[in-house]
Amino acid sequence: MTTHASATCTAFDGHRLLASGSADEVALAVKRAHDTGAAGPLLVFDDRSGRPVEFDLRGSEAEVQARLQPAPASARGPGRPRLGVTAREVTLLPRHWDWLSSQPGGASGVLRRLVEQASRNGDAAQRWRESAESVDRFMLAMTGNLPGHEEASRAFWQGERERFAALTAGWPADVRNHLRHLAAIAWDDAGR
Repeated sequence: MTTHASATCTAFDGHRLLASGSADEVALAVKRAHDTGAAGPLLVFDDRSGRPVEFDLRGSEAEVQARLQPAPASARGPGRPRLGVTAREVTLLPRHWDWLSSQPGGASGVLRRLVEQASRNGDAAQRWRESAESVDRFMLAMTGNLPGHEEASRAFWQGERERFAALTAGWPADVRNHLRHLAAIAWDDAGR
């Protein structure tokens, strides 16, 4: 389980949508629900990966939010910490280092440009896989015991939107709606 969320996350109190938004917003909603005796289970999912997110709910709301903030950089190491640049090891063959060193901007500049280009273009197959895995994780956690789960899962993977909608129609509304939203993103990424 991750201990922090990416850009956004979604929380459920049992099958009821509790909150969706930034980690700060969702953590406060979960803290309040926890402190007021929510029926539970309180589950939080990273919107991008579908992975569970855990928040440390001890203490006051301010303390919960303070723990979500990144720790300040203590020692200046290699890289340019003010810009968020950190040095890490890259292992390449000598011919790769030779080619990189002959490029404008040197090895670091070329690697940054290559990574930026790849992330901008984004591999459609990779986007589909990531979004489909997000649907799969959410389904397993939230609908694994609901009637028609297996059939709905098969319909999702086969891209059968109408069948998927029919199979999930009787599920709790908040779970169904969030799942359909995630599935639509995955199908759009796949061009289905």
